[in-house]
Amino acid sequence: MKNPVKLFILFSVASILASCQRDVYLFTSFHEPANEGLRYLYSKDGYHWNAINGVYLKPELGKQKIMRDPSMIRDKQGIYHLVWTIGWQGNEGIGYARSKDLIHWENQQIVPVMQQEATTVNVWAPELFYDDIEDRFIIIWASTIPYRFAKGVEEEKNNHRMYYTTTKDFKSFTETKLFSDPGFSIIDAVIVKKEQKDYVLVLKDNTRPNRNLKVAFAKNPLGPFQQISEPFSPYLSEGPAVLKVKDQWLIYFDSYGSKSYEAVSTKDFKVFEKINDKISVPEGHKHGTIFKASNKDLKNLLRVEAKKK
Repeated sequence: MKNPVKLFILFSVASILASCQRDVYLFTSFHEPANEGLRYLYSKDGYHWNAINGVYLKPELGKQKIMRDPSMIRDKQGIYHLVWTIGWQGNEGIGYARSKDLIHWENQQIVPVMQQEATTVNVWAPELFYDDIEDRFIIIWASTIPYRFAKGVEEEKNNHRMYYTTTKDFKSFTETKLFSDPGFSIIDAVIVKKEQKDYVLVLKDNTRPNRNLKVAFAKNPLGPFQQISEPFSPYLSEGPAVLKVKDQWLIYFDSYGSKSYEAVSTKDFKVFEKINDKISVPEGHKHGTIFKASNKDLKNLLRVEAKKK
């Protein structure tokens, strides 16, 4: 019979290691007027969120030096990659930085994604997606090129379409191309992989008077995304962030018309259920993306937070 003390020790060590390695949900965040920098929320269940006090990357890029719409993803080596909006107006590009621990950042730079289009009005809300089939990262964002596309009620300088570039190393990037032209002004799009050859695009129809969230479907992460749905969010909502909890997809969004944070759940992206009564999001949080981080990195963030108090 094996020594029960040794078995207990081995079990305890294994439990500790599993606890350290377990992933948790983090939500990138910023506060208005977006001049402070990167903030985080965290959650163990995907429904109830807590703020981590402090700013973990100050915006130093571009003329306007802001950070909006921070989008983050962790690669297979455990490196975190971050992209964000660096200006309300202008054609400087998107911000990029990388980190091993969510605290110390390096390679902060501007990626000039629209330099080939001199009349570009803005470069908004870049979103990261990892394409596991091609082993590459896809970056999508919204830009306006006046008089390029048909428009609704909005002015030409507010008539957005989605564009994309891809990269394997965040050093070299493919030529920028049009990602989505659904026939209306589109911003704040998020690519979601449901299954093989089954992708969903959660998007904001920015055409006046709509300004609400919809979904579209494709067999490839680069589209074409079709079968655009009816809106599932209220008027004046934006910034969708998506995660999967068990068999439910949760879509968080900024309901800026009602000055609240809301969410819906769905199993198929066709039927949506309001779950505002099941979630809690700290006041002041502005939209970013939800990603998985290691429990170890979360504990280090909380230690840093404790030292700041």
